[in-house]
Amino acid sequence: MTELLDTETASKIARTFKGLGDPTRLRLLSILFKGETCVSDLAEQTGISQSAVSHQLRTLRSLGFVSNRRDGQNIYYMIDDEHIQGLFDLALAHSLHH
Repeated sequence: MTELLDTETASKIARTFKGLGDPTRLRLLSILFKGETCVSDLAEQTGISQSAVSHQLRTLRSLGFVSNRRDGQNIYYMIDDEHIQGLFDLALAHSLHH
């Protein structure tokens, strides 16, 4: 049985689920699971403006889900937390089950 969560831990878990609770962020993560990708490619693959993609990536970065690196004028993003794909896969399996 899971023990009672303290307030701080419950808040951290809620932030994680909130980060995964946006369809655009989930689509971006699904691309990034395949490997490092630049903002312009993410925008092209999703059909979302680069500014909207950048906004969502800032959220994912602030949560520690992704990190980035600059190469010239391009910024490349990659998954920075090995647990995120597991959570994503579990949520996907759950959504397909119902």
